[in-house]
Amino acid sequence: MKLQKKLFTNKLGLLGLLFGFTLSASAVVPTIQQVIVLAEQGNTMAQASLGSGYSLGRDGLSKDKVKSFYWFNKAAEQGHASSQYLTGFNYRDGSGVRQDYQKALYWLKKSSDQRYAPAQFSLGIMYSMGEGVRQNKSTAKEWFGKACDNGAQEGCNSYRRLNEQGY
Repeated sequence: MKLQKKLFTNKLGLLGLLFGFTLSASAVVPTIQQVIVLAEQGNTMAQASLGSGYSLGRDGLSKDKVKSFYWFNKAAEQGHASSQYLTGFNYRDGSGVRQDYQKALYWLKKSSDQRYAPAQFSLGIMYSMGEGVRQNKSTAKEWFGKACDNGAQEGCNSYRRLNEQGY
């Protein structure tokens, strides 16, 4: 519980930096209701935080895939790279939303344009497996290479495997 409170306080401290207020050690920790209000007012970080909270069932929120998707999608629409990735990932897997490979590709590419390695790796998987696209190991290798260049070790490993296979 103390760890959850610390993590939540750290997230809210980041929000505070964005809005020009700070949390001192003696400050009252904002409630989840206050984060919800910020999210409803369009705060991208609060929206992403709620998406994560509902996804993992933390910060006093119960697990709810539909609500998680809703908040990640809100943040994604505002250009938040990891939320774009998670929106695409959820469309790919049909988690909290009806599976839609075309929407998955759209959001994963938006996130990849921001050099977000997990999105690039996911695109590599989609092309490698032929999920919603024509299977293309060469294109998969390109995406794995981009993920590797942006720090994703699994991208490096997948790139190497495809390279060894002659792609």
